[in-house]
This record gives sequence, structure tokens and C-alpha cells, in this order.
Amino acid sequence: MSRSSMRLAALAGLVATMFTAHGAAYGGPTRSTVPLAGKALNKKVAMVIAQGGLGDKSYNDFANAGLKRAEARFGFKGQRIQSADIVSQGEAILRQACQAKFDLVIDLEFSTSDAVQKVAPDCPQTQWTFVNLPLKKSNITGFVFAEHEGSYLAGALAAMVTRDTKIPGINGKHVVGVIGGTKSTGIDKFLVGYYQGARSIDPKIRVLVKYSNNFGDPAKGKAITEAMYEQGADIVYQVAGGTGLGVIQAAKERHRYAIGVDTDQARLAPKNVGKVQSSVPKQFVTHVNTLKQRIIKKKIKVWNVITQGYPPWFK
Repeated sequence: MSRSSMRLAALAGLVATMFTAHGAAYGGPTRSTVPLAGKALNKKVAMVIAQGGLGDKSYNDFANAGLKRAEARFGFKGQRIQSADIVSQGEAILRQACQAKFDLVIDLEFSTSDAVQKVAPDCPQTQWTFVNLPLKKSNITGFVFAEHEGSYLAGALAAMVTRDTKIPGINGKHVVGVIGGTKSTGIDKFLVGYYQGARSIDPKIRVLVKYSNNFGDPAKGKAITEAMYEQGADIVYQVAGGTGLGVIQAAKERHRYAIGVDTDQARLAPKNVGKVQSSVPKQFVTHVNTLKQRIIKKKIKVWNVITQGYPPWFK
């Protein structure tokens, strides 16, 4: 099963789990419950959509697919809550969800971590789930993924590919790039992992790092990517939600490469996007799989800015 499929399944199972595992420890639910055959889950569920909104073909759409799977499996209809300014309106939106007496609120917006911790104690009837941060409260479950580890593998692959001029579109300058949506630990968790992975293959590789400061501006993503290509990059990793669609468009038009995030985005530009494509030499894929196993066996420790802060080597 792919990492994306595992995360979809995890989100689907999370919905039922939260009603039976009150205040489960962070890192994901510990058990799940399936309703009896023919009986629907009689619970009110809401999901707060993060910056970039639905239609980003990345993080929000990925989470929404998980919620849809849960709806089909457990027989309920969840509510999607969106805001054009979720960052400033976050606490107000969460309080409205409290007043609406939802049984479960899944919060996808990383910037509202303080708000959910403030609101949750006032709404003990509601189970709150926060994605990508290990929050610990009696009625909050932090659901944490290992994005830094997957990003390490993406960085390692990018470093291998950028040195192989036999691959079409590779210029041999040993430069790769990564674009984050905002400067935050949630995004930098990806960026630091990517940086570490690339440097593990080539300590002298140049890794261009930029932030779009927006998760819903493809034009800006495209402009930043084109600038990176002008600086010698031939591969750019996007961690910017809907803004990342511009990264992919730039790769397609410039005949360079992009690495998608959260879900398999290769379908958006089959020849230029993906984590592993047919144009990637098999020995590189084999090496990446070896690195993956070494991470699983803890022989490689990937830096996690959420728990470790920032490493001195990341600039």
C-alpha cells in the first residue's frame, strides 16, 4: 500500500475511532470500531479545510477523499467548513463548530493549533482532531504523519536524478529546489527532510528553498519555479497545496521535473511529475527503496522539526 493510500485509510478509520477512543495519545488512534451491518453512524462530523481550499488537488482534496471514504463506510454525512481567511478566522470558526455541537471536528489548518487548544476545553462534548501536530488534551487527538521521512526520500531521489544528464531535461548543474507554502514548522518538516535527503546523496548539492506564502496561488508557484529553473534547478519539490499546481505547470512547460506532495500528482503532468516515474533509472528506485527500509529500521534518522527544532545545517 502506498503512503497516500495508508493516510486515506487512516483518516477514514479515524472518524469512527474518535467516538470510542476519547483523548487517544497523539500519533494516531489506537483502535477503531465499525458500525453494525446496516446501521449508520449517528454522529455529526465536520472538517475544517486548510488554506488553499478544496480543489487544490493536494492536501485538502486528499483529506476530503478520506472523509468521503469514511462517509461511505460508516453511513454519515460530514460537513466541510471553508473560509477565505482561515488563518485570521480560525478561532471564530472553531467556536461556531462548538456551538453547532459536532461530535467530531477534524481540523486541517496548521495555523489554528493554538485556537483549537483554547476552544476544546470549552467544548467537552466534541472530539477534536488536529492533523500534523502532536497535541495532548483530554478531548484532542493529534494525528501525526512522517512527512519528513517521505521528503527525505524525495530529496535523495532528486539528488540522484539531477546528476544524471542521460535523463532528458537534466542539466548536470546539481541544483534542486523546494517550495513551501508558508514558513512554519508544519511545512518546514517537509523541507528539512528533503534537504537532508538530498545532502545525504550529494553533500555539495545546492538546494534552493523558497516560500510562496500562499496555498492557493498557482501563478505565484509557477513564477517561483521558473526562477529556480533559471538558477539551474531541474527538479522542484512542492509543499504548497494549490499553489503547487503552478510548480507542476512550470515543469510541464519547461520540460523539467517536479515532485508532488500528499497524493500522487503525476496525472497532472505524467511526463514531468511524480515521486517515481518510468524515466527514473531503476537503480535509483532500488536505492530509494533501500533508504526507505533503513529509515523503517531506524538506521537512518530523519530530522523532525516538530520534535527537534531546527538543525544547524538547514539554511
